[in-house]
Amino acid sequence: MHFEPVFAQQRFTLGEGPHFDRETGHLYWVDIIPGEAWRLDTASGALRHWAFDTMISAVVPRASGGLMVALQHELVFFDPTTGTRAPLAAPEQHLAANRSNEARVDPSGRFWLGTMQNTTGQNGEDLPHEASVGALYRIEPDGSFEKVVSGIGIANTLAWDEARGRMYFGDSVSETIRVWDWDKGSGAISKPRLFAAPDPHGVPDGSAMDADGYLWNCRWGGSCIIRYAPDGQIDRMVPVPVTNPTSCVFGGSDLRTLYVTSARSGLTAEQLAKNPLEGALLRAPADVVGQACTRLK
Repeated sequence: MHFEPVFAQQRFTLGEGPHFDRETGHLYWVDIIPGEAWRLDTASGALRHWAFDTMISAVVPRASGGLMVALQHELVFFDPTTGTRAPLAAPEQHLAANRSNEARVDPSGRFWLGTMQNTTGQNGEDLPHEASVGALYRIEPDGSFEKVVSGIGIANTLAWDEARGRMYFGDSVSETIRVWDWDKGSGAISKPRLFAAPDPHGVPDGSAMDADGYLWNCRWGGSCIIRYAPDGQIDRMVPVPVTNPTSCVFGGSDLRTLYVTSARSGLTAEQLAKNPLEGALLRAPADVVGQACTRLK
């Protein structure tokens, strides 16, 4: 695959959470540390962004209009026209040292939120990771929530294989991805088991699912994406021209364009000078069809 930057100059500190809305052709993503939500009209090239006063891990469109934004400590409905916010839920409002990290919508339209101990200081500096105190929450449309997984180091990878009734969820600290049985109707998950063990090609970060049920996992520090078969075997290694690819999503009207977010955070001045693509939003034509994203109910 040949990746190219979507923007000639625009780079992101910690790009994450890409979501492609097939109905509008809009690609959404965030820059976590500066607290920015971004939207690209992939047809016209029109670009918008919204700044928040806290870190942000995800922005997704709602079926009823507007956006859902996962801020550092709370989930809010956001009206991009007026700028108004309406709080929905704050599962870890009692844990000031934590923050949201991975968040996505499942094929039934439910919102899932993964958290972690915050490792970013007030000035964007790296802080040490000291404890696996993160968790995974399932959020219902009325704002009620349930903690379904605990003891997470750094929550990453949320993806669903609807045909096989599966949910994938990763932990970058343990360097593993696990798979659960997932019930589409209730959202309940069960029978967790190891799907992908640690691999020398970087640490598991965000993922996308293709229509054949293969998981495309971005590898932080590994300059690649690993495509895993449904049985957990590595199907292929896809080189990516950045050190830290953070997450990916399939887009385009035919879902045959792979968009990849990346990060400049954690890299040295020498590394940044050597590779001007670090932190870029990338895209490449794919030889498979991706799984479509779902709007929030």
